[in-house]
Amino acid sequence: MQELHHFINGQPVKGTSGRYADVFNPALGEVQAKVPLASREELDAAIAAAAAAQPAWAATNPQKRARVLMEFVRLIHRDMDKLAEALSREHGKTLPDAKGDVQRGLEVVEFCIGAPHLLKGEFTDSAGPGIDMYSMRQPLGVVAGITPFNFPAMIPMWKMAPALACGNAFILKPSERDPSVPLMLAELLQEAGLPDGLLQVVNGDKEAVDAILDNPQIQAVGFVGSTPIAEYIYARGCAGGKRVQCFGGAKNHMIVMPDADMDQAADALIGAGYGAAGERCMAISVAVPVGEETADALIEKLIPRIEKLKVGPYTAGNDVDYGPVVTADAKARILGLIDQGVKEGAELVVDGRGFSLQGYENGYFIGPSLFDRVTPHMEIYKQEIFGPVLSQVRAGTYEEAIGHAMDHQYGNGTAIFTRDGDTARDFANRINVGMVGINVPIPVPLAYHTFGGWKKSGFGDLNQHGPDAFRFYTRTKTVTSRWPSGLKEGGEFHFKQMD
Repeated sequence: MQELHHFINGQPVKGTSGRYADVFNPALGEVQAKVPLASREELDAAIAAAAAAQPAWAATNPQKRARVLMEFVRLIHRDMDKLAEALSREHGKTLPDAKGDVQRGLEVVEFCIGAPHLLKGEFTDSAGPGIDMYSMRQPLGVVAGITPFNFPAMIPMWKMAPALACGNAFILKPSERDPSVPLMLAELLQEAGLPDGLLQVVNGDKEAVDAILDNPQIQAVGFVGSTPIAEYIYARGCAGGKRVQCFGGAKNHMIVMPDADMDQAADALIGAGYGAAGERCMAISVAVPVGEETADALIEKLIPRIEKLKVGPYTAGNDVDYGPVVTADAKARILGLIDQGVKEGAELVVDGRGFSLQGYENGYFIGPSLFDRVTPHMEIYKQEIFGPVLSQVRAGTYEEAIGHAMDHQYGNGTAIFTRDGDTARDFANRINVGMVGINVPIPVPLAYHTFGGWKKSGFGDLNQHGPDAFRFYTRTKTVTSRWPSGLKEGGEFHFKQMD
């Protein structure tokens, strides 16, 4: 059985804690590797090595740092198939989804190649007599990222690329469920010319997380995962004086107006609700049609589309719409919530609980499920299911529909499907959700805009990627400069009074 490693000081390093976690192939339900779980001592040693390497990197001009990222982009394109295969093998998502995972991370790396421009400060000439004023953006030092299982390529790149471009050293604690791709990315950055020690990949569990949060050399922490853990990391990190950004759970609503194109809306819900087995923080998990006729028409469109979905292993290639969920525990939790929805009175229109795939009976597969007549008091509405389950909540009016999204504890993403520009504009302006789609079901911003949710979906003042990433990973220093003009006899400077 394969034994994975950490990546410290530019090379693979075996774990020394004696603790390991199993890494599964979700399609087979079999252990395929073991990953070491770092002790606090191992983590602290990696941080110390990063702190030693960081000053020289900070002193390297931004253009040279950007050239490392340029080469990194080339190497990722070279190894795209290898990265996608490793990602699918450990996560379970289809190869097209895996390549999309890598590609969306790559786009942030490409944006960060513009670091020389993004790190420019401000300048005011003659702020006073003979006085100039300017600001500089300087790196924080050593920063860290704690990233989730569902995007093992994209989110590490969202964190590491801007951090490194800004001149920091970066500690990555990836998910222990699918750690191979983050390790491969570290090796590619090393091949691209990143000096030793600037990117450390340390695998671990809560012990490693707490070591990151408690170590005074870590200046900032970014996290993506569930809301309870986001709240824990945000509170503990801030209490330790760190800059912290945490992104948590989601329950994304899609409002469907009576004037919407029902075929377009149904197609959007299939991709947004069931793609990647629903294991996406931007998945649409709640459809909110306005009016009974709209709701009936939407259900009629959805059922045949759902019944045609193909579920299977990534090795089936493009013939599969989505694969297994990531672990046996995740499967059990999702099935339990479907059972709960039935108990609470929701109408299970399509039941995916009995799905079984010949030859993969031990895999973590779940068929697609569709609920109708879900109400806000039900657990399947309150909780983020994170599986291939779509719930329809019927609304009598537009105001009732947007009220559901606005009253929910999560505020990550939302969408509206309509042909009416005034309704769409009102929705975009009023909705208290961080990312909004208008006839776009998954409104993930491109790399040069910023990604982040509101309410219990996001904690911290700055978001991921875009200009916010460069603000998060730097601190601003403002300089007021005065050069006296002229010398008195005897070599004394003559200072003019500042107005």
